[in-house]
Amino acid sequence: MATSSTLFLVLMMSLTCNLYSNACYPSIISFGDSLADTGNAKQLATTVNGQGLHILFPPYGETFFHTPTGRCSNGRLIIDFVAESLGLPLIPPSQGSKENVTGFGQGLNYAVASATVLDSSFFEARGVDIPTNASLGVQLGWFKESLPSFCSSFSDCKHLVGQSLVLMGEIGGNDYNHALIAGKSIDEVETYVPYVINTIAIVVNELIELGAATIVIPGNLPIGCSAAYLTMFYGSNKIQYDNSTGCIIMLNKFAEYHNELLQKKLNQIRELHPEVNILYADYYNAAMQFFLSPKKYGFTNGALKSCCGGGGPFNYNPSIECADQFSTTCAQPDTYANWDGLHLTEAAYRVIFKSIFEGPYTTPMFKSLCPNLMLPSIEALSSPI
Repeated sequence: MATSSTLFLVLMMSLTCNLYSNACYPSIISFGDSLADTGNAKQLATTVNGQGLHILFPPYGETFFHTPTGRCSNGRLIIDFVAESLGLPLIPPSQGSKENVTGFGQGLNYAVASATVLDSSFFEARGVDIPTNASLGVQLGWFKESLPSFCSSFSDCKHLVGQSLVLMGEIGGNDYNHALIAGKSIDEVETYVPYVINTIAIVVNELIELGAATIVIPGNLPIGCSAAYLTMFYGSNKIQYDNSTGCIIMLNKFAEYHNELLQKKLNQIRELHPEVNILYADYYNAAMQFFLSPKKYGFTNGALKSCCGGGGPFNYNPSIECADQFSTTCAQPDTYANWDGLHLTEAAYRVIFKSIFEGPYTTPMFKSLCPNLMLPSIEALSSPI
């Protein structure tokens, strides 16, 4: 007859199994740029040529963390909401901490703000300066180098990666942003797109070889709605705007072109690896919801003007960045979709998260893979971990 201690042990094992079963994924592996970076750029601040250091000062992080964390927003990012929905702690940055390097725990984040898909040599050959060399390939290299610290054999590593939810960005937007801001024409930058898509595919295939079983690959956001671009092209008589949103048509069509090529490439990978869950995350249309109807989503101050910035028609000034002593910050960030002209507010990222992971904006739907996804009310997620 089983003793009470044995019954207790069996009960605890059962509860633990149910916890992991409900969570679907016991860990997250993340790659990407500023939309996913939870602190790597902060850790690497001495090696990024001083670029982007304004994110290390208030008001960044003010809404949720009440202090700057290296996230390019006033609070949480999409990856933070994903972790919370899976019952996991917020995923730490992989760089700069001995604890992170030696312990995988419930995941690691390799994303770096300003990162590109393509390596720096691609841009150097085209006369484009980029603020960091932490390309997608470099991030993958970091991950592969760190794997032996997490697992003792190839099969163990493959099992670890296979259990994890792999988030591939968003990444790719900066390959175009850096070039366009440097003055390259949209026609020239359009030639970059096949290179970007092919490189994403190479990394996805490498991750599959390493054991990845579920990979979420987001598309590009509607960049024509960015306060930075709206400011850059403000007053030009050559620019056409969408009457329903106020966004720049040619830039949104460019983003759609990237997304179309990405989806075609992902379909090819699915055919080669039907056993792997390859999910396209439609960030473009998830975000377009609040650009079309900002007040419906609580953005009573609109979706185009940034909360924090250096003035101008969209409160964006590349010479006076958010956190600069001459910048201003709105009193209610949750009523804005745009945070600093280049990045979104926590409230906007929340809408995208819910649309992607709870709603219909992934192909196939994420909810079909994780039907027991724990989705606490957003009001319950009110304090940092």
